[in-house]
Amino acid sequence: MAKRKIENEIEELTVESIGFEGIAVARSASGMAVFVKHAAPGDRVEAEIYRRKKNYAEARLRRITEPSPLRVKPRCTHFGVCGGCSWQHLDYTAQLDWKRRQVEDCFTRLAKVPVDEIEPALAAPEIYGYRNKMEFSFGASRWLTDEEIRSGEAIARDFALGLHAPGRYDKVLEIGRCEIQPERGNELLTVFRNAAIRFGAKCYDERKREGFLRNLVIRSGGGEIMAILVTRMPSAEADLLMLDWFENDFTSEFPDVQAIHAVNDTLSPMAQGEARLIRGAGYLTESIKGILFRISPFSFFQTNPTQTVHFLDSIFEIGAIRGSESVIWDLYCGAGTISLPVAQRSSGLVIGVELSEGSIADAKANAALNSINNVEFYCEDLHRPAALEMLRNLPAPDCIILDPPRAGVHGRVLEHLLAVAPPKIVYVSCNPATQARDCAVLAARYAVRRVRPVDMFPHTFHIESVALLERIE
Repeated sequence: MAKRKIENEIEELTVESIGFEGIAVARSASGMAVFVKHAAPGDRVEAEIYRRKKNYAEARLRRITEPSPLRVKPRCTHFGVCGGCSWQHLDYTAQLDWKRRQVEDCFTRLAKVPVDEIEPALAAPEIYGYRNKMEFSFGASRWLTDEEIRSGEAIARDFALGLHAPGRYDKVLEIGRCEIQPERGNELLTVFRNAAIRFGAKCYDERKREGFLRNLVIRSGGGEIMAILVTRMPSAEADLLMLDWFENDFTSEFPDVQAIHAVNDTLSPMAQGEARLIRGAGYLTESIKGILFRISPFSFFQTNPTQTVHFLDSIFEIGAIRGSESVIWDLYCGAGTISLPVAQRSSGLVIGVELSEGSIADAKANAALNSINNVEFYCEDLHRPAALEMLRNLPAPDCIILDPPRAGVHGRVLEHLLAVAPPKIVYVSCNPATQARDCAVLAARYAVRRVRPVDMFPHTFHIESVALLERIE
């Protein structure tokens, strides 16, 4: 006997707030929390409940019966399908307000850490076209939207250039243009799509692990732009034709674009590989706070350069970094984005520690490029026990700057910081939840004085947070 399909329940809900990962929260008639993506606080909606748990339910937004005054029309035609900009439907002032609430909730409700002051979120100067790096994927399995399915049009499913559909490593959503990258990036996106289709080069198939085209990385900085084509080794005539076009016709038509071909024949889905310079310097040069940063094709750099200036200003201000400190540690320093501006304005020694060898190499090169001599960089995994011995041999710091990955600071490192106990710690984080968790541990000897959310990623729920911790005497 065939199993009868159970229809999902439709409920009319009023959205009250925004919760974890920026998803709107409503309450059902029974009082249960219902999470509804792409809804806005104040919306009255019809939602289809597709999953019920003990304490909450998840629902799809079906219809807005009464829009919230906070709701605006998204600029992007891919909004609601692409997993990138989840908040384009929210007024920007409301985005900032809810990002601040997110930070406050992490500290006061989740971690129960007292904070003297949580400031309003610092707005970004540009909320569109701000992102200086985009990693697009070629895919042999195109994700069809509901609108495309309803259209009945014949759409080739074995080619897509865009971004992975949320939660699907093997499906790529075709992206015509991205509103958060500069317009020149959208032009190059179209150029590479047309060339791949014209030559018939095959996209990489994540399931079958075959195909030629893998990624298109577009980077910009300092008025320059770089196109990085990531492929497997060519094995068909179409592959060779695509590469010949990239090396000759493309470079002739776009003489101002640096061109790099990278080969990734591994199983790793990372948009990187063994790079071969076709044309250009092979790096971009970005000026931040008067410091020149050379950015190699696959190195990390802040993706919002205009807001990075204000981000650094916040670190100086919140941390009360005057330049008179004898020793400053910058743990998880990356390529020296924080270390170098601090060292430039300091008469003391700045010490940066970072896991990535490539980032440390970039940091040292950028220090030399800017003739900054009062900074030292060490390549060390701070989450390994051996790192503690290295830290014990460093000069005692007057201030420690922390900028860890989203997972936060390892427990052993936190214990060492409590033992070293500098007068102040400036904790910079892209994840307020782990930041607040770690501050709860440091609360044994420190008080959190100020927290400033800094919006580096408009139209997403992500937020940077700068916190000042002062030692309790």
